[in-house]
Amino acid sequence: MNKIKSLMMAMLAIIATMTFTACGSDDDDDKDNTPISNYDRYQKEVNTTVNSQKKSDKVILLVAFGSTWEQAYDTFDKVVSEYKSKFPNYDVYLSFSSAICINNARAGENVAPKDYYDPEHWLTAIGLAGYKQVVVQSLQVIPGEEYRRVRDSYVKDFMNNRNGDFTDEYMKSLDRNVVVGTPLMAEEGDAKNLAVVLNQESDIKAAVEEGIVAFMGHGNPAGYDYYGGNIRYVQLEYFLRELNPNYYVGTVDMKSTYAKDVLAHIKGGTFNFIVGDVAMVLEYPTNNATKAQLYPLMSIAGDHAHNDMSDPDDDESWYSLFNEAGIETNAYETTFTTPCWRGYKSGDEYIPALAERAAVRQLWINHTQEAIDKLGTDEALSTPTTASEE
Repeated sequence: MNKIKSLMMAMLAIIATMTFTACGSDDDDDKDNTPISNYDRYQKEVNTTVNSQKKSDKVILLVAFGSTWEQAYDTFDKVVSEYKSKFPNYDVYLSFSSAICINNARAGENVAPKDYYDPEHWLTAIGLAGYKQVVVQSLQVIPGEEYRRVRDSYVKDFMNNRNGDFTDEYMKSLDRNVVVGTPLMAEEGDAKNLAVVLNQESDIKAAVEEGIVAFMGHGNPAGYDYYGGNIRYVQLEYFLRELNPNYYVGTVDMKSTYAKDVLAHIKGGTFNFIVGDVAMVLEYPTNNATKAQLYPLMSIAGDHAHNDMSDPDDDESWYSLFNEAGIETNAYETTFTTPCWRGYKSGDEYIPALAERAAVRQLWINHTQEAIDKLGTDEALSTPTTASEE
């Protein structure tokens, strides 16, 4: 199932990207009747948004992969709102790095149409607006493929003035005034902090005292273990299991941690893990628990949470596989007290995502503050010299 989905997503990404950058119709002509591309039209829209909302010379750009679920949109709105509250001296904007999510949100898939834009458009608008301090905060969970794209493509291109949008004087002013906030589990210590926080959440605490709690992360497929990020899932599980042996962590895309692997770990035994360049041998005692609660280890509850994890009609969903193994499993819960989704009614079944938990949002905010503390130092990003060669 995972390989087929990955191939389909790759094909859709190509189509979506082509759609995202295709030429507009004659209705999108500029004043001189020259047709403008969707790319340029979107840039004008983002420029207008930034110019109308700019209140400061300092900005935080939040970068998420994106989603097409209303619950996820409400979660992102909550994150933005909290960032504005915690960083009142900064303007705060949100971008999607997924062309598919941007296009589907604009088309109104499942919900009313909503415009999100990619980091390149936002950073261009931010530069044109003359912001003096730029903080780009990743809302990813691990330093994987999406984080690599944010840091090494979008931000790097911005700092190199790839499209020549900014003056030499402005680029010089950005030297050591641009930083990137790291993902939720950038380091081993972050995995330990997250384990402590999750174990203190009332709904998770109640579930793990009654039976198994299994978290479903995303992960990167073999060969794409950017920055060694995949090891964070294994480390998180280790730290969680130090707190309670009923905890397990798996992923959608990472070998040795698929749902069937997690079920094998529950049965007990010795298992070989190869995560990137790291080889491990881990022993799991037999767990005879007859109940399980599933949770997404992702910032939002979107397609993976509602389909790969929770779909009762999909024989390969975590919900189906756990129940087939004889473990009475819930993928939804009714005890979560701070849902972001505005359509939620008290007592309804719900899938809470990481960014819906205030204590987890604080971990991302801590990373942002750590990044801000680097501004003006050699740990901030530098721009290439713009001096003319003699």
